[in-house]
Amino acid sequence: MKIQAMDIQSGDRIVAYCNHKRQTCTVKHVLDSGQGSITLTVFTSEHYRSSVSRMVQFRRDALVDLAG
Repeated sequence: MKIQAMDIQSGDRIVAYCNHKRQTCTVKHVLDSGQGSITLTVFTSEHYRSSVSRMVQFRRDALVDLAG
């Protein structure tokens, strides 16, 4: 299922390119840059303790795949 990037919330699991590969990520924080894009802080693993957070950026009107 796809949703608009501006509708993403903390805790959502999305599919995005991170570390040069397409993978499932869990959204930690949504940072609105206000300049036509949205920046997300995401975890790339289901185990938060063993995962490093990364930044992913989307245009506000982009469609993003929800993992599920």
